[in-house]
Amino acid sequence: MSSPVRDFITHHYRHFNSAALVDAAKAYEAHLAKGGKMFVTVAGAMSTAELGLSLAEMIRQDKVHAICCTGANLEEDVFNLVAHDYYERVPHYRDLTPADEEALLNRHMNRVTDTCIPEMEAMRRIETAVLEEWVRADKAGERWFPHQFMYKILASGVLKKEYQIDPKNSWLLAAMEKNLPMFVPGWEDATLGNMFAGHCITGDVKKVHTVRTGIEYMMELAEWYTKTSAESSIGFFQIGGGIAGDFPICVVPMLHQDLQRPEVPLWGYFCQISDSTTSYGSYSGAVPNEKITWGKLGKDTPKYIIESDASIVAPLIFAYLLKW
Repeated sequence: MSSPVRDFITHHYRHFNSAALVDAAKAYEAHLAKGGKMFVTVAGAMSTAELGLSLAEMIRQDKVHAICCTGANLEEDVFNLVAHDYYERVPHYRDLTPADEEALLNRHMNRVTDTCIPEMEAMRRIETAVLEEWVRADKAGERWFPHQFMYKILASGVLKKEYQIDPKNSWLLAAMEKNLPMFVPGWEDATLGNMFAGHCITGDVKKVHTVRTGIEYMMELAEWYTKTSAESSIGFFQIGGGIAGDFPICVVPMLHQDLQRPEVPLWGYFCQISDSTTSYGSYSGAVPNEKITWGKLGKDTPKYIIESDASIVAPLIFAYLLKW
């Protein structure tokens, strides 16, 4: 079977960052071939970059076994699913004046680099659906994590008539169908997190802990990692940096140092895609070896860093692994 993208990468990407991409992709594939699992973290605005075009198929083919993402990536995949036709590209965004930006605001078009997300068609449409679930759970005394509320909405089919892209390109829909383990630290700073706070203030939702918290996510992650790593080596594939990466990688030193579980293995593979430069105190720009000093990685852990744009690199690595 022809694999034109994979063949192109293998033939042309021989040095520097391109060679690091190939090395990381081959090691990812080898990790899975040995029975390993892969934990993927998604930072930045990768859902708005439509990473679902490749990530959804990675999930369906069992090449991703758990995800940690920002609240923005959780919701923006669904925003794109139901409002794609209302999005606007602004190719020359660097030339926008403050007055141009204000004009976008007045049209309720929220800009992410060169892409504007429509507030009414995307954010408010999802707010209406998720508020019903928040209120229902609140009245029933139920508590669910942010991703579980999204899974419930997608599984119910309430949004199906609103889909504006092929649903096979929604990574969250693919994750829901697999009931993929997911962790969403810092959800409070996302659009839906802000909306939830507002509905708690107005009294629409009576109990603030109807949505479960980041501390509970860490507790869930600790149990998932302990159980899963007892059977399979777990790799860590980090797209971007920030909380989506730092939150889950810390589970290993927590298990070792705070829970006294020294038998729990370290991460079995590590790859980071980041265009952050190494700088003073930066997590996103820290080289993998720094993580050894924190007990996150070992000296023998296969480690890769690709210093480039994740919106370019991640789809290429996924295409390689999918043999596209």
